[in-house]
Amino acid sequence: MNSNSSRIYVVDALRGFAIISIMLLHNIEHFDFYSFPSDLPSWMKISDKIIWDTLFFLFGGKSYAIFALLFGLTFFIQSDNQEKKGKDFRGRFAWRLVLLLGFGIINSAFYEGDILTFYAIIGFVLIPVARLSNKMVLCIALILMFQPYEWINFLKGLHNPDLAMSDPLSYSYFAKMGEYIPGNSFINTLIGNLMNGKPAVILWTWENGRVFQTASLFMLGMLIGRKSLFVTSANSKQFWIRTLIIVSISFVPLYIVKNSLNEWINSEAIRRPLLTIVTSWSNMSFMLVLVSGFTLLFQISFFHRFLNIISPLGRMSLSNYILQSVVGSIIYYGFGLGLYKYTGATYCILIGIVLAVLQVAFSSWWFKENKQGPLEMIWHKATWIKIRERK
Repeated sequence: MNSNSSRIYVVDALRGFAIISIMLLHNIEHFDFYSFPSDLPSWMKISDKIIWDTLFFLFGGKSYAIFALLFGLTFFIQSDNQEKKGKDFRGRFAWRLVLLLGFGIINSAFYEGDILTFYAIIGFVLIPVARLSNKMVLCIALILMFQPYEWINFLKGLHNPDLAMSDPLSYSYFAKMGEYIPGNSFINTLIGNLMNGKPAVILWTWENGRVFQTASLFMLGMLIGRKSLFVTSANSKQFWIRTLIIVSISFVPLYIVKNSLNEWINSEAIRRPLLTIVTSWSNMSFMLVLVSGFTLLFQISFFHRFLNIISPLGRMSLSNYILQSVVGSIIYYGFGLGLYKYTGATYCILIGIVLAVLQVAFSSWWFKENKQGPLEMIWHKATWIKIRERK
């Protein structure tokens, strides 16, 4: 990848697409507070269910995976730029992850489901693999995508299928959200999100196989960068066409198996790890359907004009991601407007669309006078802060 040339706008647009899809999901979830009005008219309840099921089918577990893939790609671009200057980026990258952790903690205070802290910690896996060969990195990524820990649990279940399974530990933390989210205290909400909500999300992330999957996606994104697969060329186009065909075919049986496991397997000790594995693979397949389809459409002039509109949104994805958490908590939580009490998925998707349009407009306006988003600018300057050498 000629990372010193002009920006690869398909990557910016793809990030913008992920930001918008995350925005819509977070809104219908009331930013992780699953409390919904029961007195809505019957037609709206039907509408709510259709919208909920459709959005989760399209984006649930996929949007964050797109970000993970592009996170690894960004690491490669920055590392490659520094390598061309004869510098090793890995030390700076470690410091950059520490800074990202700080952004994530701030974001977690508003929205417990924050992924920045998670990416900051898992991102360290890129440092030891950065100098390995493509084949070695691919082997490690595939092993991680295989979900080895869940296969161990599966084997344990086969050995003892009648083993009584308790609820996932994260459930006990999520159940406590009702103690502070509906309240009108801003401080109590921030403390609750950090002290209770954050452990809940960390446990949920582990329980659902996201740790291994994310590390794998980081590495796959790095390999995509090495192979210049987002740079328009005959080879990259052929790659994305093949990918689209393969993952479209593989998604169908995976999705069927995922939705049938409850009927096929009675033992929860066997079913639970299998469900985590198959769900991970199913999400991965459909995520690649979205990425490959989007990338191919972006190369067609008619679609390019429309898809490129969201590129500014993706160029400042850090700023927009944190901004949507702050605004979303104000809209839905008790210390703000408290709209969780009145809105189902139908109302929420309308709110989400309006917010997405405003973010696209704001991002486009911002880049008329600036080269980076506001938080991206801070992150960049802090990353490259000069360290005085001792005399």
